[in-house]
Amino acid sequence: MLADLDVPYADTGAHTLSFALGLAPQDALAVLPVERAGLSLELRLLGASHQVLAGPVSETVACLAGGGPLPGRVSHALPSWSYEFTADVVAHDGDAAFARAVEALSARLSGRDDALTGTFPGSPYAVTALAVEPEPGGVAWRTWHAYPQTKEIVMTRSRLVSPR
Repeated sequence: MLADLDVPYADTGAHTLSFALGLAPQDALAVLPVERAGLSLELRLLGASHQVLAGPVSETVACLAGGGPLPGRVSHALPSWSYEFTADVVAHDGDAAFARAVEALSARLSGRDDALTGTFPGSPYAVTALAVEPEPGGVAWRTWHAYPQTKEIVMTRSRLVSPR
């Protein structure tokens, strides 16, 4: 699902993002419900990045008041579930390389019923995207946060699996 968002782009760069587990649902600009592996998920675009609600997990990556830097890795045990989160920042050399990366991402997610891509006004490359992926024994999702002003793309991957 493609959402053209009619709000100012709030993020300024990867350094402004932080991570939180367990937050209540935040005000969303677009929401895509998805069912996978017996779980209900909500992919949520926020004005300042994303939130995913998946079974027992509420994951928020956004510009959060009092938040610290985005961690590279988080693991968390829940009753009957194991949760893992990873994040990486890729800096692109030049506008053309950054534009190609965002265009390739948008093309790869286009038309998928388990992906939500939001474009913000001001730049066709101001994009936040979320997509569900197959995961044995559970569910996984990826996100991308593209920052035209710094030519960075923040990529996250999360897994929620039931240990057997």
